[in-house]
Amino acid sequence: MGFRAWLSVVLVLFGIGLQIQAKTLPDWFNREEQDRAGLSDWSAHSLLEEDPAEESVGESSLPEPQRTVQEPVRKALKKRAQEPFPLQSKPTLQGPVKQLSWRFPRMPEKPKEPERPFVLREPVPANSVAVRCREADVQVEVNQDFFGTGQLIHPADLSLGDCAVTGEDPSDQVLVFEYELHRCDGKIQVTPDELVYSFTLQYAPKALNGSPIIKTNGATVDIQCHYPREHNVSSDALMPTWVPFAATKAAEEVLVFSLRLMTDDWEFERATNTYYLGNVLHIEASVIQYNHVPLRVFAHSCVATAVPDVNASPRYSFIENHGCLVDAKLTGSGSRFLPRVQDNRLQFELEAFRFAQAEGTTIYITCKLVATAASTDSDHKSCSFSDDRWTSADGNDQMCRCCDSTCGPTRKTREVSADEQWVSEAVLGPMLIKDAY
Repeated sequence: MGFRAWLSVVLVLFGIGLQIQAKTLPDWFNREEQDRAGLSDWSAHSLLEEDPAEESVGESSLPEPQRTVQEPVRKALKKRAQEPFPLQSKPTLQGPVKQLSWRFPRMPEKPKEPERPFVLREPVPANSVAVRCREADVQVEVNQDFFGTGQLIHPADLSLGDCAVTGEDPSDQVLVFEYELHRCDGKIQVTPDELVYSFTLQYAPKALNGSPIIKTNGATVDIQCHYPREHNVSSDALMPTWVPFAATKAAEEVLVFSLRLMTDDWEFERATNTYYLGNVLHIEASVIQYNHVPLRVFAHSCVATAVPDVNASPRYSFIENHGCLVDAKLTGSGSRFLPRVQDNRLQFELEAFRFAQAEGTTIYITCKLVATAASTDSDHKSCSFSDDRWTSADGNDQMCRCCDSTCGPTRKTREVSADEQWVSEAVLGPMLIKDAY
C-alpha cells in the first residue's frame, strides 16, 4: 500500500476522532469542527479520486466511516453571525429604587349612613274650642294655639259665621265670641224633642305681614246648641270636625356645598320630605373641604318658591341681608339659627309653611351659600330674631345690628375679595306640606 493510501486512512481516522469529541463540545464549537471535518473529507475524497485502485484497497481493509450531511461553510458562518452574541445581557437598575407614592387626588367616598327607621308623626287634634250655650246667647272660646303647634292664630283670621271676635284674654291666649242665638248666620232646626241652633266657626289664615306664605291650614268647626222643648236649657258642644281649607353646586378647588333636611336630633339626614303645617324643618348647610384651609359656611340668602324656578312668583325670602333670618320677625315664628358647633356646618330651624295664593302643597328652597376662611373677618353673618332683638349664631351679636337696615363691611371687617370666598347655590326640595288636620 502506497503513501497516499496511508495518508487517506490517517485523515479518515482523524475525522472520526473529531466527530467523537464534538459530542462533548458546545454547539457553536461543533459547527466549526463540522465545517473543518467537511473540508478534510473533501480533501481526502479528492486524493482518493486520483487513485481509484488504492482507494478500493483502503475501503476493503477499513470500515467505511459514517458521514453526515454538512452545511456549506459560508452559510454556517452567516447563520452564526446573525445569532445574538451570548455574552450580551439586559441592563438592570443597580441598588434599591424608591417607589413613586404621589397619586392624583381623588374625591373620597361619602360614608354610608346606617339605616334608621323613620316614622312620620301625624298631628293629634287639639282640644282648643269651648262652647257655652245659654238661654239667649252662645259663648265660644278659642285657644289662640289653635292646632297645638305653638303657632298663635290672628283674631282677624277667625270668625263665627259672619261675626268677628268680641273679646281677647292675652294672659291665657284665648279669643272670645259672645252673640245672641239668632246672630252669626246661625241655623235653627226643630225636632219633636228639641231645638238645635247650628253655627260654623271658621279659621281662614291670610298671608303673614305682607309675605306670600301661610304657616297653618284653614279649618272649620261645627258648633251646635241643643235646647229641649219641654225641659231646662242645656248646652252640648260637638267634637270639632276639621275640614281642609281651600288654599293653595360643587365649587372650585374641590369644595362641595350641600343643603339637607335633618332629623329632629340632627344625627341623620331625614328619610322623608313630608311635613305638616306647624312642623319645624331642620335644615343643615355645609361645605366639605378637601385639601383646603379651614372654612366657615354662611347662608347669604334663602328664597322659597312653589316651583323649582328661584325667580318664580310667589316667592318668599326668609334669609336676606348677608345672613339675617327674617322669618321670625315677619311671622312671629320660632325660626332661628342654632349656635354654631362646627365652622363648616350651619344649622337652622324653619317653621313649615306654604303659599296662600299658589296651587299645590310643595315648596322649594334655594340658598346662596358662601364659604370664607375661618380666620377671616367678613360681613357675612348668621342672625336670628327673638325677644325683640337680633342674636348671632357665632356669638358676635354686634354683627346683627344692621339686620333692620342694610348690612355691609364694618370697621372690624373688610370686603372679602373673590379669591378669599367661595359661593355656591344649593337647592332643597320639593317638600310636601300637608294640612295638620
